[in-house]
Amino acid sequence: MSEPLDTLWYTRCPVPTGLGIAIQHGWLEEAFRKQGTKLGSLLESNDFATRESHFSHTVQNSVRHGGNIPAISARARGRDTRVIGLSWADETQLILARPESGIESVKDLKGRRFGLPNWKSVEIDFSRAQAIRGLENALRLEGLEVSDVELVDQDIETHYSEGRAEQVAGTLAWGGRSTDRARANNLELIALLRGEVDAIFLKGASGAQIAHQFGLTTVIDTGAHPDPLVRSNNGTPRTLAVDGHLIDNHFDAAVTIVEQVLRAEAWAQQNPSEVRRFLARETNASEYWVSVAYGEDAHKRLKTDLSEQSLTAIQDFTNFLHRWGFIPQSFDVNDWADARPLEAARERVLAAA
Repeated sequence: MSEPLDTLWYTRCPVPTGLGIAIQHGWLEEAFRKQGTKLGSLLESNDFATRESHFSHTVQNSVRHGGNIPAISARARGRDTRVIGLSWADETQLILARPESGIESVKDLKGRRFGLPNWKSVEIDFSRAQAIRGLENALRLEGLEVSDVELVDQDIETHYSEGRAEQVAGTLAWGGRSTDRARANNLELIALLRGEVDAIFLKGASGAQIAHQFGLTTVIDTGAHPDPLVRSNNGTPRTLAVDGHLIDNHFDAAVTIVEQVLRAEAWAQQNPSEVRRFLARETNASEYWVSVAYGEDAHKRLKTDLSEQSLTAIQDFTNFLHRWGFIPQSFDVNDWADARPLEAARERVLAAA
C-alpha cells in the first residue's frame, strides 16, 4: 500500500542521465506536485549531512541517478537501497600522458609513475576507484598488472561535500564557489603538467577537453573498447537507486520516478540537438565536448533498464571494488535490483499511449 509522500529528495551526477533531463524539463517536479509531494535537492542543501547523502545514501525517501560507486558502497555498508534502473551511456575514459614522456601505448606505462587522487576524508573515494579501474583494464589488455606501474598518490584533505551546489543558468555548479574543492579535483593533472607523474586517468567531457587543451597524448580510451566489461566503470552503467523506505512505503513514488526518466529518454530519442544542449548544462561543458565524450548519438544512449549486460557489468565492478578494498564486502547485485517500479512504469507508459 502506497502512503502519501511529503518530500522526495533527489540528486544526480553531472553526467548524462534521464533523471537530469526530467529535472531540467520540470517534469519530475510537475508529476510529484500533482501527488502533493515537494522536491528537495540534496546537493543544494545547506546541511552537510544532507549533501553527503549524494555519496552515502543516508537520507530517507531519496533517489539518486549517477555514478555507481557511491551506490554500490552504500549497499556494501548495509544501507537499505534498491537499484530500480541502470543506464549505460558510454563515455571517454582516457589514460593521458605528456608528449615528452615518450609514452605512446599501454605497454609504455610499465615502470612509469601513475598519478592517483587520494581523498583522505571521504567514505568512498570514487575518483580513485574509477582511475584504478581504467588503469587495470588498460594494462590487462597488454598482459600487464597495476603492480607493473608506480602509483603516486595526490593526497586531498578536503571533502566532496564541501560547499553546497548552486544553480547558475540551469547548470548545477558542484561545490558552489569552493576553490579548495576545485583545486582538489585537478591535483593529478597539476602533477602531470609539472612532470611529477607520467600518466593519469580522466574521463567524460571535462577529460576530453583537458586532453585537447593541454596537448596531452591519449594512451588509450578504454571507453571505446568493444568489450563492455573493459568499458565498465563508475559511469557504465549508472545506477538509478532509491532507499528501501521509499519502495516499501511509497511505491507509487518510485514508479513515478522511473516513469519520468523513461519519458525523458523517449523525448531524447527524437530531439538530438536539444539533448546536446541539456547535456551541456548537466556536464558544465560545451556541446562540442559533450559530442566528443559521449558521441554524436548521445541522445540514443539514454536508456534505463535492468538488462543482463548492465547487471553483469555491475557485478564485475562490485567484485573489483571489494578486491581493491574500496568496499567492505561484495554482494549479489541481482538481490539489490528491484524490477517492480520499472515494470509498473512501462505498463503506465503503454496504457497512456
